Amino acid sequence: MVVLATKCYVSGDARERALDSLDSLVRNDIGELDAEWDIGVRDDDFISVTVTGEDETIARNVLAEEWGEVTPHLSEGETYVGTLESWDDEGFVLDAGYGNDVRVPTEELGLGTGTATQIRDRFGIVQHVPLEFVHGETPRLSDGARNRLFNWTREETGGRVNVNSSTRGEVRATVNRAGHAEDIVTVERLGLLEQSIVCAEGTDPPGLLASIGSYLPAELKCVIS
Repeated sequence: MVVLATKCYVSGDARERALDSLDSLVRNDIGELDAEWDIGVRDDDFISVTVTGEDETIARNVLAEEWGEVTPHLSEGETYVGTLESWDDEGFVLDAGYGNDVRVPTEELGLGTGTATQIRDRFGIVQHVPLEFVHGETPRLSDGARNRLFNWTREETGGRVNVNSSTRGEVRATVNRAGHAEDIVTVERLGLLEQSIVCAEGTDPPGLLASIGSYLPAELKCVIS
């Protein structure tokens, strides 16, 4: 079994749609291997995938590489993925699974000046988004996580609108329904239910957010590039 570093925290029909979407994504990742899989959601909302078959080890490694993996024990100096659970002016708290809440102080975010709350707003970081960190006595965001977030603010596009509580397909359908298909470049998947809408040049992210916000029961935050 591999426990993916992404959560399913919605319920009802939305949960069924999310898990159906994940099953299709897992099939894309490992469908050509000699492996069968069963998807479950743990009490902490992290997703487990039980894999059997001749290629089960390869399949688990592929899924861990694609989604990140949460593990019971964290070693100093090693890189892991946690999901943004909460925040305050002093830092971020990442849920790294198995009861491991990792607090990254503001100064270890490495994302410039301001409080952690201000940094979250500036980089459009929605709750539950997976973030890579380096574990230690004082955990920090990884260089890869920092670079990705900085790149969002440097892109030569119209910026981004980040969304949680929705699958990639749902976000794309919402953008189309709101009449903004021509105003975006793509929708990037950050996690199962966390997406990043890449705006086309000339698109105003706050305007797009205002237009689609009423369609999505989600947190939406802008990134201005």
